[in-house]
Amino acid sequence: MAQKRGLGKGISKGGGLNSLIPGSSEEKKQEKVEKAAKSTNNSTIKPPKVENKPKTSDELDGAVWISLQKIERNPDQPRKDFEEESLQELAESIKTYGIIQPLLVKPEGKRYLIIAGERRWRAAKLAGLKKVPAIVKDYTDSELVEISLIENIQRADLNVMEEAYGYKRLMDEFSYKQEDLAGKLSKSRSVIANRLRLLKLMPEVQEMLRSGALSEGHARALIVIEDPSLQLQAAKTVVGNQFSVRETEKLVKGLLAPAKPEKEDWASADQFTYDRLEEELRGSIGSKVSIKRTDKTKGKIIIEYFSVDDLERIADIINRK
Repeated sequence: MAQKRGLGKGISKGGGLNSLIPGSSEEKKQEKVEKAAKSTNNSTIKPPKVENKPKTSDELDGAVWISLQKIERNPDQPRKDFEEESLQELAESIKTYGIIQPLLVKPEGKRYLIIAGERRWRAAKLAGLKKVPAIVKDYTDSELVEISLIENIQRADLNVMEEAYGYKRLMDEFSYKQEDLAGKLSKSRSVIANRLRLLKLMPEVQEMLRSGALSEGHARALIVIEDPSLQLQAAKTVVGNQFSVRETEKLVKGLLAPAKPEKEDWASADQFTYDRLEEELRGSIGSKVSIKRTDKTKGKIIIEYFSVDDLERIADIINRK
């Protein structure tokens, strides 16, 4: 297995990337500036117009002003979708208040590669700026990939499929385990496990989820369909009929277990729901979980462990929840 490389203690649990990547929360800071200006009770007072002219290094924490034409996007960053309306809103904010946080870039010959701040870069172009403030850091290629992935994953507006692929890449390229990612990103292990399960979906179904045609709840219900063509057919039916998650579960149940002419007994009724919950518990706890039904409404949950340490880990997860 490849040795884990990269940031080490630079990104600590709960600490985020603010100390390492100055622009990781730029939209929040931009919004605070706008809200402060709009909160005045005197409607005749207008917020000051900020000229986008170069400021001193002290004013922008050591940033330098770089021509937009010399800055290029990072093709390997996980975020692929940028909502046009949201970009336009940020562009209008930049016209009025300027860029609150500089971009973070890496020198590439005579040009610069964006590490953090592509959304600001795009909005700055829409706003008509010629130059933007940027902090230049000469990271190694592996550090560049790791920082870009983690910075983007921490964003609230990253869609679930981009997030899932970001997790997978960090695990594949940097030998992270789910527990490592949970600590670095301040997310629960179950969230990471459930995102990774979405990668089992057909590419066409993943695209429906990425575009918002399907919700994550719909996607989880469809994952259990292993036949690719049947899964895609079910997804199209869900989208076309605007099914709820519960209706989707019933559809999948019917596809996997065709209705019997006679009335089903309690042992098979709603078994799809129990199978789904069993799968989610396995992902959340990280061990084999079985749900045994003893009658129509009662049963027991069996969790397997393989050592005393494993038992303590499982107990800790249950106690925290």
